[in-house]
Amino acid sequence: MSTVRHLTSSEGRAPVVARIRGTDDRLVWLSDRPAPGPEAALLRTWAGAASRGRGDVQAGLRLALEAGRILPAPGSGSTMSLWSALATLGAADLTIARVVEPHLDALAIMAQLDSPPDLDLIGVTDTSTWGVFAAEGGRDPLQARPDGEQWVLQGTKPWCSLAAELSHALVTAWVPSGARRTFAVALDSIGLDVQHAPWHARGLPAVTSGPISFHDVRAVPVGADNWYLTRPGFAWGGIGVAACWYGGAVGVARALMEQARSRELDQVGLMHLGAVDEALYAARCLLRDAAAQVDAGRAREDTGRIAALRVRGRVAATVEEVLTRAGHALGPGPLCFHPEHAGRVADLQVYVRQEHAERDQAALGRALLDNVSAEPPGRPESGTTTPVDGWPW
Repeated sequence: MSTVRHLTSSEGRAPVVARIRGTDDRLVWLSDRPAPGPEAALLRTWAGAASRGRGDVQAGLRLALEAGRILPAPGSGSTMSLWSALATLGAADLTIARVVEPHLDALAIMAQLDSPPDLDLIGVTDTSTWGVFAAEGGRDPLQARPDGEQWVLQGTKPWCSLAAELSHALVTAWVPSGARRTFAVALDSIGLDVQHAPWHARGLPAVTSGPISFHDVRAVPVGADNWYLTRPGFAWGGIGVAACWYGGAVGVARALMEQARSRELDQVGLMHLGAVDEALYAARCLLRDAAAQVDAGRAREDTGRIAALRVRGRVAATVEEVLTRAGHALGPGPLCFHPEHAGRVADLQVYVRQEHAERDQAALGRALLDNVSAEPPGRPESGTTTPVDGWPW
């Protein structure tokens, strides 16, 4: 029996589903403790703005600038607040979250530098908007070479999201030593060509991605060779993306709860509702624990990479379960007649594919084996629950 209620008007028009909340200013707070009043009010304001600006990249960029001035960087002692903000935006609108997250990531990357780069050389101001382009692939990989006292970029960078909308970006490129290095570039530079490749995505349709061609484009080095991949924050940024996914799953689950409150569910509907709650609670606990580990300095190097793979994998699995169970419980109605819900489902299906599924699970298995000791663990020290000798369980 379907658990979705269809309402038909007295005039015989096409059926519509029971009301699902429109503008949504609810926050997603990862802690079991209540959010502090001012922080809760700020997140609700942002959630309302994201909900009203649904699908609008420019609205996302305006919110990114505001959030970048206010939110803490990961590892600064308030990581849970940062990830709660990203989850809140994801629950309100995934396009907005997808625009805000890389801007915050770029600011966090540069904040980790011991000595800041001279960004005046590429025209950076307080109103600059940022992307992070680190994908690799293709026959013409992006390369950097010194040119006197400066650096220039040559080649093609794939998967550059919103390149036509942003002012600046951090990009990774290959240097003559064979290492990868990060550079800051102005996206209106002479010699830089944003290629408008076909974009047929039904999810996140406004967040277009495509290649950029670089022809002797001036760039500013950000960190040393291989620093981008080896810095502690590389793993932390990946978990921030998972917080956005989690928020998107909460948004889908809210539609299920709205329908459940509008009618009495049968046992199958109650089962789906309970299973969704279990999955979301487990994912929230993982995000909360990861935030505590990051702030305590226990999520660095290999430990941080393992934590990121675990959290991203489990949150992605939660997303897929919530999408499946909501679809089973609600039926086709919301997907056909409710544009906000249908859009959120499509957005989430695209966004979560940034997680590499079975390949990331294999990477996690390899990381565990590479970091486990040859002998079984001894007994944990009194008062602790952490395995010793490098074994994870």
